[in-house]
Amino acid sequence: MSDHHDHAEEGSPLTETELRVRALESLLVEKGLVDPTALDALIDTYETKVGPRNGAHVVAHAWADPAYKVRLLEDGSKAIAELGYMGRQGEDMVVLENTPKVHNMVVCTLCSCYPWPVLGLPPVWYKSAPYRSRAVLDPRGVLRELGVEVPEDVEVRVWDSTSEVRYLVIPERPRGTEGWSEAELAGIVTRDSMIGVAKVQAPARGGRR
Repeated sequence: MSDHHDHAEEGSPLTETELRVRALESLLVEKGLVDPTALDALIDTYETKVGPRNGAHVVAHAWADPAYKVRLLEDGSKAIAELGYMGRQGEDMVVLENTPKVHNMVVCTLCSCYPWPVLGLPPVWYKSAPYRSRAVLDPRGVLRELGVEVPEDVEVRVWDSTSEVRYLVIPERPRGTEGWSEAELAGIVTRDSMIGVAKVQAPARGGRR
């Protein structure tokens, strides 16, 4: 799991993958195969309208509104649609809640099924063979390598996404966030925590947004 994040090339602020994408984009535009305006619109959609910030809004709203969380756990698709997040790859959503006794994590063992409307496009590590196989065989070991130590008395449940059903994890709300606004709560929710491979950490005192 050492490839969890890309590494930037020496002297470049971009990762190797980002550099390759930029080069490919330039080549396609130069050859007239891609309309740069359409490409910008697509990128804007996934950066500002589709992506982890949508899921973070869902989680924050669930933390702040107990009635909404009940609806979310009962019918994820319908409750997520209440906030305006719906569409391809998110038609059938199941929402899971992490608690002091249960830790949920999500994988797609066959390919890379992923809830686009709330998490955007899947990260490279989520699609990798090591994660897809080891998350099922040794979930605690994978979580440990990713910095999440799950106590032995906490049950780890692994959920396998399919083309029909996608999952979103509501991570445990960290202590010290009582009284926070939904915007503040959403600001600390990460993509990885909504897959179940990270925990949400409240910023140190004095670092509240």
